[in-house]
Amino acid sequence: MGIKLENKIDIQLHQLINLGLILLIGKYVAHIYLPWENILFILLAAILMDHLFIYYKNRYISFFSFSSSSTAIGVMLMMVTPHIWITVIVIFLSLFQKHFLQYEKLHFFNPSNFALIAGLLLFYDDAHIVLGQMGDSVWLGSAVSVLGIVVLYRVDRWLIPLSFSIVYLLLQYIIIVCSDPVLVMEEVYYRFYSVSFIIFVLFMLTDPRTTPDGYWYQGAFASVLALGATGMDYWYGFRVQHLFMVLFILSATVPLINSWDTILNKKQLILITLILILLSISVIIHIQMNPPYYLEMDG
Repeated sequence: MGIKLENKIDIQLHQLINLGLILLIGKYVAHIYLPWENILFILLAAILMDHLFIYYKNRYISFFSFSSSSTAIGVMLMMVTPHIWITVIVIFLSLFQKHFLQYEKLHFFNPSNFALIAGLLLFYDDAHIVLGQMGDSVWLGSAVSVLGIVVLYRVDRWLIPLSFSIVYLLLQYIIIVCSDPVLVMEEVYYRFYSVSFIIFVLFMLTDPRTTPDGYWYQGAFASVLALGATGMDYWYGFRVQHLFMVLFILSATVPLINSWDTILNKKQLILITLILILLSISVIIHIQMNPPYYLEMDG
């Protein structure tokens, strides 16, 4: 009798292998700007910080945390900064919140996305979210899609990128394209050719710990994300950070959604969720007050 894939490899290790392959390929055929020595330093720093947090909480370390490296790679793939210490600081903050901003082991924020928002909040002039590092090669986008779909099948999150893509394209056409005589739908389609955009949709948007479990909730989660990002595009013009901002706010609601039928103290979790949503909105407003930036990834 055959052994299923999930019995062969831990899901976090599987995710790390996929992201590691994407980083490796991107370094040699795309526009990953960091030199190898910086990449290795950031990975080692993330591993060390995460395991120090684990030891502080438990007074012992009984497992190796693969997720810390996945978080670091996610940040390196999506954020550009001239200062390596900024990358280390935002990863530190993201890992800190992962361990200490919880409610009965429920996570409120995706670590990689939290790091990116922290970078915009604290270092807006020196840390930018970009979708150009991985280029727009069709073969690379196809390879990344295959890697992502395999993981999505394992964690049962395939509906989120599917729903998001359909609703996002529909809303972009109805709300943005139809209201702008200059913009054509091909410009929206082109975003899906960006390999980094594909990585966002298939990897960051589908984190099992910070996305809903039920199919109806997953569809609603993805649809609200598409609506929120499109609404911000309508009011402020298209900015890459809008997707990450809306995800930042939405993920704060996931613990309440996933634990509604089992949590004992609903009032306390509702209060915490509302506080985090208000704080998240305040962060987003502060970031949006900054002027937009424009970067070109030309190798």
